[in-house]
Amino acid sequence: MYIALEEKTKKLYQWLINLCNGKRFDALMALLFFIEAIFFPLPIDPLLIIACLKNQAKCFYYAAIATFSSVAGGVTAYYIGTFLWHELGLKIITYFASPDSFNIVCHQLEKYESWAVLMAGFTPFPYKAMALVTGFCRVPIGPFIIFSLISRGSRFVLIAALAKRYGVEVQHYIDRYGIILLIIFTLVCLMSYCLFGLKLG
Repeated sequence: MYIALEEKTKKLYQWLINLCNGKRFDALMALLFFIEAIFFPLPIDPLLIIACLKNQAKCFYYAAIATFSSVAGGVTAYYIGTFLWHELGLKIITYFASPDSFNIVCHQLEKYESWAVLMAGFTPFPYKAMALVTGFCRVPIGPFIIFSLISRGSRFVLIAALAKRYGVEVQHYIDRYGIILLIIFTLVCLMSYCLFGLKLG
């Protein structure tokens, strides 16, 4: 089982590297972060990490792409929650969230409003779930965009800054232990889903 998992993770790691070396990587990266903010079940931060390590001169450029694409996806999810909840929003939310976790998100949104968006944008809590529910609850779009830019921007700029500052050291460990680190990252994401009562698949 471990060997099979290692082999799949190795392929995923190589796939991420190949993406970073592609001629249209910028556009593809924007598309992936846009989609991730709407319905993709797992964060794609490893793509940003590897991109920043492979081209440190463009670290903050990549962080900007990730930020604005992710927020654009969040706004799309917001409007799906507002106008297409029964047609599409409910199907998306039930794909990765249980009814109990949906109620938790609603409760947190009612209690903290825009601060809940700030938390969801920076922490492992799925930003897409908060975006959909924010639209469903008709929270004003202005504060949602502002807090999304702050939280997503802070998260991705932090990744870019760390990659730029410690790029050489990190690259060494990525090249040597990339597979293990990717497995650990995936496990952390899965644990965060379990922590917040969410589901995958």
